[in-house]
Amino acid sequence: MSSGPTSSPARVPASSRLPDPPAPAWVVGATPLPLRPDGFGKVLPTPPALAERSLPTRDLLPPPADGRYAATVSPVPDAVLARSTWQPRCPVGRADLRYLTMSFWGFDGRPHTGEMIVNARVADEVTRVFGQLFAARFPIEEMRVTALPELDLPPTGDGNNTTAFVCRPARNLTTWSAHASGLAIDVNPFCNPYVKGNLVLPELASAYVDRARRRPGMVFAGDVVVRAFGSIGWGWGGAWTSPVDIQHFTATGR
Repeated sequence: MSSGPTSSPARVPASSRLPDPPAPAWVVGATPLPLRPDGFGKVLPTPPALAERSLPTRDLLPPPADGRYAATVSPVPDAVLARSTWQPRCPVGRADLRYLTMSFWGFDGRPHTGEMIVNARVADEVTRVFGQLFAARFPIEEMRVTALPELDLPPTGDGNNTTAFVCRPARNLTTWSAHASGLAIDVNPFCNPYVKGNLVLPELASAYVDRARRRPGMVFAGDVVVRAFGSIGWGWGGAWTSPVDIQHFTATGR
């Protein structure tokens, strides 16, 4: 504890203060959807505020100081593991996971630092993939570790978190998904929805089912995102027939 003299912070003249940031156009996760019989949220038309989605990124980690791509790979810290979806029953042990931090460009045109948990055997490759996306200035809205309570929250249909490890079964199945082993990554899921029959996930992303309307953050066959993941041998769910899982990149084929 400092024992030196203290001083009050200088007052900033009212005329030189920065204006308060505008209220967000949309508050993600604020409004639960009515449920369908299958337990998913009701698929509704995309709200106008999300039809050309460009929400600012909230920084959880300090952005890269020099604006250049930076990445770290480390064992998953206890505090991070505790706020993740990992549990002893998961199909991968904590020693086989790695915690990544990686730079990315937000929809706000600014560089940010994201976090991700992946399988240890793909950690270095994943950082290279996101280095390519950073170099191409491909926009990502959010990149953070999914928390266990999120799995039980009522659906709001508006999430757009780019994430990897999520310890849950595959959709509508009892078998583990590739995410549960840290071997799959979903990229901008709202901009690149999962579609099967009349189900769209996230449920408010219907406007992005139309791939003829090209907007920032979308993934297309042969683009920089598909090429980057393809360079490390990962497959793309957007090439599947049913479901069509445009957000999904996987090392396992599932």
